[in-house]
Amino acid sequence: MTQHRSAAAQVRLLRPLEPARDHFRDRQSGNAVVVVGYEDFLCPYCRRLRQVYLRLREALGDRLVYAYRHFPNERAHPGAVLAAQASEAAARQGRFWEMHDRIFDHELPIGRPELFEMARDLGLDLVQFERDLGSDEVRARVQEDLEDGKRNGVTGTPTLFVDGVRYDGAWDYYSMLESLERPIAARVRRSAQVFASLPASAALVLLLAAVVALLIANSPLAPVYERWMSTELGGGLKGRGLSLTVREWFSEGLLAVFFLLVGLEIRRELTRGALSDHRAATLPIVAAFGGVVMPALLYLVLNPGPSARGWAVPTATDVAFALALLALLGDRIPIGLRVFVAALAVVDDMLSVLTIAVFYPGTLEPRFAIGVIGALLLLVALNRARVYVLWPYLATSVVLWGSLHALGVHSALTGVVLAMCVPTRPAPDVGPLLAQATTALTSLEQEEREGRRAGRTEQSIESEPVWEWAARNLSAASARLLSPAERLERAVAPWSAYFILPLFAFSATGVRFDIGLSSPHAERLWLGVVVGLVIGKPLGVLVASALSIGTGLAMAPEGVSRRDFVGGACLCGVGYTVAVLMADRAFGPEDAAVAKLAVLAGSTLAAALGMLVLRRPAVDQTPVDQPRVKAARRRGRLLRASAP
Repeated sequence: MTQHRSAAAQVRLLRPLEPARDHFRDRQSGNAVVVVGYEDFLCPYCRRLRQVYLRLREALGDRLVYAYRHFPNERAHPGAVLAAQASEAAARQGRFWEMHDRIFDHELPIGRPELFEMARDLGLDLVQFERDLGSDEVRARVQEDLEDGKRNGVTGTPTLFVDGVRYDGAWDYYSMLESLERPIAARVRRSAQVFASLPASAALVLLLAAVVALLIANSPLAPVYERWMSTELGGGLKGRGLSLTVREWFSEGLLAVFFLLVGLEIRRELTRGALSDHRAATLPIVAAFGGVVMPALLYLVLNPGPSARGWAVPTATDVAFALALLALLGDRIPIGLRVFVAALAVVDDMLSVLTIAVFYPGTLEPRFAIGVIGALLLLVALNRARVYVLWPYLATSVVLWGSLHALGVHSALTGVVLAMCVPTRPAPDVGPLLAQATTALTSLEQEEREGRRAGRTEQSIESEPVWEWAARNLSAASARLLSPAERLERAVAPWSAYFILPLFAFSATGVRFDIGLSSPHAERLWLGVVVGLVIGKPLGVLVASALSIGTGLAMAPEGVSRRDFVGGACLCGVGYTVAVLMADRAFGPEDAAVAKLAVLAGSTLAAALGMLVLRRPAVDQTPVDQPRVKAARRRGRLLRASAP
């Protein structure tokens, strides 16, 4: 599962508040809610939000502490930087908040004469004020806040952080009051938001589920665990219809949602991501094929007999773990390596889906193919008709899931089919949407203003027809920002990361450590999977990449050294989710247990090896494509020398 993070996705406040530097409206107390605002004195939205803040301050009193940080947008609001500098110049005379209030209360536009008039009204030393206004120290102070805001993912004003966590809720008084009063639901939501922002959070939950399953399976609770996992749920004929064990529901039912996310990510990368440019996409595609072929060959060399059926087990990369390990290394990992590993993992997921569908079907029942064909045709028809409502696709996918299961094909592949059929839309023209939203909100504001003059309450204003009309227009404008595929991906991603995959891991990883590994058959199987993951996977990625770069077929990722590339290739040997699924599809219970332990051992070794390579001090920082560049230069010199 690919995790995309950017500066705009930053959730936690990176630089903590400094009493000696930051501007606090009130004195901090132990029980106070601290709000940090990145604002622009000339921003009209900051001015509107200030009225909400004044009401919140009146309601919460000393339980609310506000800190102001500068984020002037000079391009949108000419003079914003000067206004910020004026407040800092006033702060040099101990009057920051007085100047802050004067600027916000003054009508726009505001220029240098207005700022000096405010300073005069406040009784400031005008000579010192003018000197400080143009000083390098004041300019640097404003610029520091601006750069700090950019690092915190601030892209517009106002942007608020509540108790160090970015506030993305509604800006109306009641919504903000509810959040600032810290009800239990708000605290849980904020804590979950902070945890989800951790780069390795999804991998940590997945790892915890696997560890718990292993501990239970090797404890006195093992019979209870196995009995629960083997419980039949559903109706119909055993093995067909909807009669599945709990473990099968997790594997074929819930995992369909994971494959839906995989399909959506594959589609996005192919259309506008790292795989949309054929030159940039060549390297991860070739590397992914090499990372499948090499471990499969090594496995088959060690397992030529009946266990050869498990050749695909060491070929899968668990992208959640691989990217989480890269994220743990922080800024020392070049962006080019992250993009390469993420793109390779997308291609790897695509190959895994095809492998499961082609090489590991169940006992086929052709009479159920009519249901599969009918559901597929309906999904295609919905897409061609540009039906943007999601529920017809979801309803049809339920029929497809049942038909695939009855046919004997792994029904979790329903998710991939659904992902390819849910429609996308071109990015909207922002201008008309802005006009639509502004018209709706302006109408609401006008109605509210007239209602107050007439003595009506806010509740009575909500019953006016304009509210329903404005709500429809705002909903339509906001819905247009995302295509149905993008909305579905946003809805599915957290469920897949923090619920579905951990449940699958809990159900599939519960194997005993005392299983028989002494037989030659079990030893070869275990060794084949471990060697495939630890040696075959990185070797295949490196050999395929070297050949494609050396022949000029592909471009090397920019800024990635050989050491970085080797470390990233080693992390591709971390195979867990899909590898465990393939073990269940390829083997019976006993061999599957051996293969799963081998997957855990091999993935751990591959992760340790990759982290060791990437963490050690760099000795050779030669770019990956340097040999090809040198060869090209030599060819150029030879051509020039042979020229007449």
